[in-house]
Amino acid sequence: MARESSKDADSSLPPYFNLSPDAAMAALGPAITTEELARIAELARRGRDDLAARGLGEEGRKRLRLFSTWEITRYLIPVAQGHFRRVLKSNPDLPQGQSETEGGAKWFTLDEVLRLRAFFGAEGARKKDYLPYRPAGLPAKMVAVANFKGGVGKTSTCAHLAMSAALDGYRVLVIDLDAQGSMTSIFGGQVADEWQTAFPLLARHYAQHLQADNRIRAGRGEPLHPLDATLTEALKLNVSEVIQKTHWPNIDLIGSQLNLYWAEFQIPVWRMQARGWKLWDALSDALSESGVLQQYDLVFLDTPPALGYLTINGLAAADILLVPLGASFLEFDSTGRFFDMLHSTFGSIEEGENVAARALGRPELAFEWDAVRTVITRYDASQQSELAAFMQAYLGRAMAPQRQDFTALIGQAGEQVNGIYEADYRDFNRDTYIRGRETFDQTWAEFKRLLYGIWRRDELAASTAAAE
Repeated sequence: MARESSKDADSSLPPYFNLSPDAAMAALGPAITTEELARIAELARRGRDDLAARGLGEEGRKRLRLFSTWEITRYLIPVAQGHFRRVLKSNPDLPQGQSETEGGAKWFTLDEVLRLRAFFGAEGARKKDYLPYRPAGLPAKMVAVANFKGGVGKTSTCAHLAMSAALDGYRVLVIDLDAQGSMTSIFGGQVADEWQTAFPLLARHYAQHLQADNRIRAGRGEPLHPLDATLTEALKLNVSEVIQKTHWPNIDLIGSQLNLYWAEFQIPVWRMQARGWKLWDALSDALSESGVLQQYDLVFLDTPPALGYLTINGLAAADILLVPLGASFLEFDSTGRFFDMLHSTFGSIEEGENVAARALGRPELAFEWDAVRTVITRYDASQQSELAAFMQAYLGRAMAPQRQDFTALIGQAGEQVNGIYEADYRDFNRDTYIRGRETFDQTWAEFKRLLYGIWRRDELAASTAAAE
């Protein structure tokens, strides 16, 4: 105790001087067993459920808020409020909204907003951007958001881009490949086990490979690959069975939960048993062969913060790769190493596949993405502008010019397990709300510009091919 007393006598000393080993031991508690780990996990689960419940409606599921006339005409449908009201009055068959008080502001569901957007798109001025650009006949674009460094805003960026796209009128599918399931929580997904995740899609792809190989083996009189209960069950599954609706009318979800991580151990076992299985194509093949890509405009893939087999599947499936990072040396350094690992991983796959392809005279494998962009997140212009400019100078076109600021709106919305677009602006000062969502609106604008360029390039290429 003498040591503690001397510390009290001289409070100017740093807090790590004059500590008492006996007092520290008394505060330590017993050694931790595996049972204690289970208890901590249970406490965390209860807390997580309690927090998640803040964003739930009375029926125990998330509900998307309503949108006011002010918000619709400012952010969603480019018309003046007066004209908007006149159009509704002249067309009583259109959604008329609901008022919380007699003569008060009108509020609309997003379903109703989408109907109104379609009406203005068909009947309004041709020069107005009522409906987003989307070439006919082309499949959905798949967008992977990835970085193997955690805490860079990967999931929040992916979620807000998905919500931005939905508010713009696009049909969106979100695929959560991260076993932590944060994206699933944001969209209120209910996932009981791995059979409601992307795992059975990968298992089904592997089982189909074994079936194809068995047909060849049967013709040669060779022993067949056995299909265990997991693979047999996966063959019965349709992709639509793992897609669930969310509280957003035009966002669907393939959710995740902790058991999905099992895929990281199972996939290499399958690969060892069948070296010819193209594991990196499992997710993209499952989505394309099922026709799912024809049902959506955009598919967003939230990947784990590691370059494992699930991430490889997401990146191989993607048309566009977005890599969020903070404006710091450590994150810049880590992201550079991430790209180095991407090059090594996909280059190694290409090299291994193309040795056989060249020997057999087949087309060689070459991975390709429409665009790859890094995005600075959690940006503080007062302290990070110089480093951000430095990063931009080195990465050039590979870095999006938009800086995604961190604002109070993000933190407050997160406390309610919501995205910022789910936050009711009446809970904030209106100027605070406008400034808060502006940074994500700019992020969406940059992405949308990128998407438009890619789709236009594809559209022209398809037109040229059809004319030849």
